[in-house]
Amino acid sequence: MSRFTHIDNEGCVRMVDVSEKEPTTRVAVAQGVVTMNPETLESIYNQNIKKGNVIETARIAGIMAAKKTSDLIPMCHPLNLTHIKIDFFPEKHANSIRIEASVRLVGRTGVEIEALTAVSIAALTIYDMCKSYDRAMSISNIYLLEKSGGKSGTFVRTKAEIK
Repeated sequence: MSRFTHIDNEGCVRMVDVSEKEPTTRVAVAQGVVTMNPETLESIYNQNIKKGNVIETARIAGIMAAKKTSDLIPMCHPLNLTHIKIDFFPEKHANSIRIEASVRLVGRTGVEIEALTAVSIAALTIYDMCKSYDRAMSISNIYLLEKSGGKSGTFVRTKAEIK
């Protein structure tokens, strides 16, 4: 037997078979941060960006990305997601926007990658819509905050691990 879950005994890449797993409610929450000039942050929240409403466009992009994760990540299972929520938290003291994505389903495999993909694409959308104002924006601190459900149980990142 192969010691890798996505490689069979002949060394060929494969998608893991989750057919025998019991469906459970699975939830994952991820975050990411976009840091920018203070003027860019103010323009976003005053809706003065010429391309339109940055936050709502990024929210839609993140939702779409979560739903399309299996088209982007080769070994991800296509999932019937039952809930996707994306929130944006301006952090004026840090000239940044923290993005948080929560993804849920009842299924046989987790949704961590879907939550991480949602955050990543929402952040890239902010960058794309604001790049003509601020090419020095940075995207950082993309990571899983928590997950629940499935055989591996619950994971919650400690406060000390959160940046």
